[in-house]
Amino acid sequence: MILTRDKDLAKSRLRLSNPWHLLATGFGSGLFPWVPGTMGSLASLPFWWLMTFLPQDIYSLLVMFGISIGVYLCHRTAKDMGVHDHGSIVWDEFIGMWITLMAIPTNSWQWVVAGFVIFRVLDMWKPWPIRWFDRNVHGGMGIMVDDIIAGIISAALLWFIGQHWPL
Repeated sequence: MILTRDKDLAKSRLRLSNPWHLLATGFGSGLFPWVPGTMGSLASLPFWWLMTFLPQDIYSLLVMFGISIGVYLCHRTAKDMGVHDHGSIVWDEFIGMWITLMAIPTNSWQWVVAGFVIFRVLDMWKPWPIRWFDRNVHGGMGIMVDDIIAGIISAALLWFIGQHWPL
């Protein structure tokens, strides 16, 4: 893969008419000029809300399918852009949020906000073991795995909070 440090050049290689690029950028939400990961996480919420109407096993299968295609589409888009994990690639935030919100006790806005905040803090701060995966796994899986781990840890924290301090 030819890597570029020029963020504008990398963005110019995106084609939202390409379905892989469209999904990888979270339907364009990752193209927001400031905090694209946060914008991607926000953009994931309407899709999450629709998924809440599905049985839990179907929801889980959709998340697993999203991870599976996400590895490919993130790899493909990063390769096309010439940047390993460009900020505009936010499909991993979609998956991380969907994993996080699997653990909320109710679909109340307070739990959704709590999940959003916990996930964003972990995704940006990248404490161990999230940082280890971010630094040591490469390619499409490398783009996805830190957000998957952040989602799992966020879900565990939400579950724990829900068990001991209901909102």
